[in-house]
Amino acid sequence: MFKISLFICFTSLLLLSCDTNKRITTDFNCDIKTSGILENVTDVKELFSIKIPVNWKTNLYQDEIQSSIFSADTTKQLSETVLLDVTFMEKNVNFNEAFKLKQEQENLSKNLITIRSKDLLLLNKPAYYMLLKGKKGKFNYQVCNTFIKVNSSNFILAKTEVYGDSLVNSRLCKSFSLIENIKILQ
Repeated sequence: MFKISLFICFTSLLLLSCDTNKRITTDFNCDIKTSGILENVTDVKELFSIKIPVNWKTNLYQDEIQSSIFSADTTKQLSETVLLDVTFMEKNVNFNEAFKLKQEQENLSKNLITIRSKDLLLLNKPAYYMLLKGKKGKFNYQVCNTFIKVNSSNFILAKTEVYGDSLVNSRLCKSFSLIENIKILQ
């Protein structure tokens, strides 16, 4: 009887720990998916791929330690679009207090204030995001830096930028729906 009770208790705890809060879209109450025709874009080093709307302008970049895909819908004004920069970094990251403090200090030096941050699982990997708010030029500005630990030697930084005050959460959600479908190829 005790073994059965212990099993039920353990199973309940396991199920509770596997809630939907492991998706970034849950934290932002997203019910929006990126619509339209998507194309699969692979970075130059063939480390990851992401599906991007075909009408977005996309640029690829690489150097010794990173490989990036930068994309945005350039058919819209800056205050109506989202900018997405996904970078695979050949560098270790640990989401400990020192890392979080360093991020906070760097963001404060750029006059960015943290609205929220959270540890979570993304792509079945440990992840950490920071949603920040500030001003760039004449625009109010929000940026969400999402760090995804790929393994002990690599991480992905998915950076979403939104300018202006119109439909901010909706535009963030469109970006998050793309980020949640990144494929790690290595």
